[in-house]
Amino acid sequence: MRIVRTIDELRGALEPRRREGARIGLVPTMGYFHEGHLSLMRRAREASDVVVVSLFVNPTQFNDPADLEAYPRDETRDAAMAQSAGVDLLFAPGASEMYRHDATTSVVVGGVSERLEGESRGPGHFRGVATVVAKLLNIVQPGIAYFGQKDAQQALVIRRMVRDLDFPVRIEICPTLREPDGLAMSSRNVRLSATARAQALALKHGLDAAAAAIARGERDASKVEQRGREEMKMFRVEPEYFAVVSAEALVPLRTLSGEVLLAVAAKVGGVRLIDNQLVDVP
Repeated sequence: MRIVRTIDELRGALEPRRREGARIGLVPTMGYFHEGHLSLMRRAREASDVVVVSLFVNPTQFNDPADLEAYPRDETRDAAMAQSAGVDLLFAPGASEMYRHDATTSVVVGGVSERLEGESRGPGHFRGVATVVAKLLNIVQPGIAYFGQKDAQQALVIRRMVRDLDFPVRIEICPTLREPDGLAMSSRNVRLSATARAQALALKHGLDAAAAAIARGERDASKVEQRGREEMKMFRVEPEYFAVVSAEALVPLRTLSGEVLLAVAAKVGGVRLIDNQLVDVP
């Protein structure tokens, strides 16, 4: 595996393989890898001739400077894990390489970016996400790019951007990986104290309780939401939001039918966590 720091170096490394007709797979990340990241890399390895993983903690998508500062980083550890997953190129640029000092262009995806995380974290969050992913897609020009379902809204935003701007890339969304007790894998989990780690199960339990209510025949979205919130209270966790929305547009629902997304965000022990679950409602 080769670690590259600059856009020119990465493009230079990819060009001969591109001329050969090699299929390039991209896994964009912010690092501090866990098994969820590795599953994306392995999926890319299965389907691609060249696997590129980006490792860049993107400052423009953080609304809280303290959250950016606290985000876990360990490039040496990440590089070893990426190599074990069969990655060919690890792109680890600095902020000055990704963002010119006089840059004035950004990507705004309307609609799906404005709700849930868009409301909680502000409009700059998904503007930062869309802009950096657009840059990575332009730099790498992959045939396929891989993202995780845990960031369901991010996946929708990226798919919409790719569709609207005609990027020649397929976006593949891979399942959320979980710890044995159900907690969604996240780089932020390492910041949880033992007490907070136990409380963090509130998110998955809330989602499961809401999904169980639907399975029992409940179709009133407000009652499904209430059931999820009640379950989280048992862990002494109050969600920032617990949403029952349409899976494609993230529009709040009154009566449930079709594919529904249950989405939750909460701060646990000072660490902000998100999770979600898709439910197909007959």
